[in-house]
Amino acid sequence: MANITFASVNVGDAMPTFTSDPVTRTHMVRYAGASGDFNPLHHDETFVKMFGMPRVISHGMLIMGITGRAITEWIEDKSLRKFSVRFAGMTEPVDLHDFENTKQRATITVTGKVVEKFEEAGEKRIRCEIQAADGLGAVKINGSFVAALP
Repeated sequence: MANITFASVNVGDAMPTFTSDPVTRTHMVRYAGASGDFNPLHHDETFVKMFGMPRVISHGMLIMGITGRAITEWIEDKSLRKFSVRFAGMTEPVDLHDFENTKQRATITVTGKVVEKFEEAGEKRIRCEIQAADGLGAVKINGSFVAALP
């Protein structure tokens, strides 16, 4: 985690790029167990094929969690004041039988930049716009966060 301060950050600065490991079905099973979200869209191939989908999809909140991890690798979690996202696309897990050809669609890269510096509630804060996309460039999440910095 970087040791950043309000004075060391400028509007237009990029947050460090974060790239996840490819999302696997194991990640999805773990997330389902932790969250209690056992929607068949996330585990049942027969169910998703009834809706014309080629395979199961990851939980959107799992991708949001990856995005949150990217933020807290740069900004301490205790400094976050707001974190909001809009889901923009579905994420399919890597197909272990075809790993090399599917890992890009299952790898999430989070980028962002500082768009505002301001003071509020006696704190010096920054607002950053963020985006999470797969390795093919398909956007999964657009959002923003606000953090208080020393």
